[in-house]
Amino acid sequence: MSSDVTEAPDETENLSYEETEEGEEEEEEEENVSPMDLSELLKEGTKESHDRAENTQFVKDFLKGRIKRELFKLGTVALYFTYSALEEEMERNKDQPVFTPLYFPLELHRKEALEKDLEYFYGEGWREKIQCSEATQHYVERIRHVGRHQPELLVAHAYTRYMGDLSGGQVLKKVAQRALKLPSTGEGIQFYVFDNISNAQQFKQFYRARLNALDLDQETKERIVKEANKAFEFNMQVFEELDKIGALLTEEAQEAGLPVHDGKGDLRKCPYYAAKLAGTEGLGGCPLAVLQQPTTQLVLAACVAIAAGVVAWYVM
Repeated sequence: MSSDVTEAPDETENLSYEETEEGEEEEEEEENVSPMDLSELLKEGTKESHDRAENTQFVKDFLKGRIKRELFKLGTVALYFTYSALEEEMERNKDQPVFTPLYFPLELHRKEALEKDLEYFYGEGWREKIQCSEATQHYVERIRHVGRHQPELLVAHAYTRYMGDLSGGQVLKKVAQRALKLPSTGEGIQFYVFDNISNAQQFKQFYRARLNALDLDQETKERIVKEANKAFEFNMQVFEELDKIGALLTEEAQEAGLPVHDGKGDLRKCPYYAAKLAGTEGLGGCPLAVLQQPTTQLVLAACVAIAAGVVAWYVM
C-alpha cells in the first residue's frame, strides 16, 4: 500500500471544515431565517452530532493535510457508491411533491464527476477494480430504504451531502490538491467541481429557500432532522472502523509505508508480528497482509469517504 502522506502548508493548521469564503454573507442570511424553518431545525438539531464528528482525530488530520493517496483513492470509491445510490433514488422520486423542489441534477449530481476521478486514479478498467465496503453498504442500504419507502427523508440525505460539498467541501478540495500534489487542472478532485453553479453562496441560499418552502408538517420536519442525525451515526460507525484498522498500523508503517508480506509461511518474518500487533490474533495471518486485501481497503475507503462528507459539512 502506498504511503504518499504529505502535510499541507501550515495555513491548514487552524482550518475548520465549517469555514467558507462567504462567512459574512452567511451571517446576514441567518438574520432572515425563522427558528421553525427546516434549514434552521437541521442546523440546531444536528449540532451535537456535528461537533462529535468534527472533533474526531481523523477529520483533524485530514484538514492538516495528513492524507494518504491510497486512502483518498479508496475514499473516492466509497463516495461513488454513496452518490450513485443517492442520485438513483432522487431520480426515482423527482416527481414526488415532497422532493421535487430539491431536484437539481444539472447543478448538483456528482456521479459523473466521481467516475472521472476514479478513471484518473485507477485507469480505464476502474469499474472492475472497486467494490463497496461493508460500512458504505450500510449507508447505501439506508438511502435505498428511504428513497423507496419514505421519500420525505431523502431530503435529509440530499441536503447534508450537497450543501456540504458546496461549503466545507471546497476547503477539502484545496487541502487534498496541495497535500497529494494533484494536477492544478483538477484531475482527481472533480467531485468538488460544480461547473454549472457560478456562485455557490447564492445557490445555497436558493436551495435553503426551496427547502424551507416544502409543505411539511412539524412531525415530518422532526423526522427529517432525526434522519440527518442517523447519517452522522453512520459516520461515527465508520470512524470506529477506521480506529480498528489504524490500530494495525504502527507509527513506522504510517510514516514509511507497509512492508510487503503475503501472509503465508513463517509469520515471524512479518516485521509487525507479535507485540507490535497485540490483540490481532483473530486475523489468522499476517495483519499487514490483511490490510492489502480488497475488503479491508474498502473499509478504509468508507472511512475516508464519510470523513470527506463530514469535512464538507455546510455552514448554516
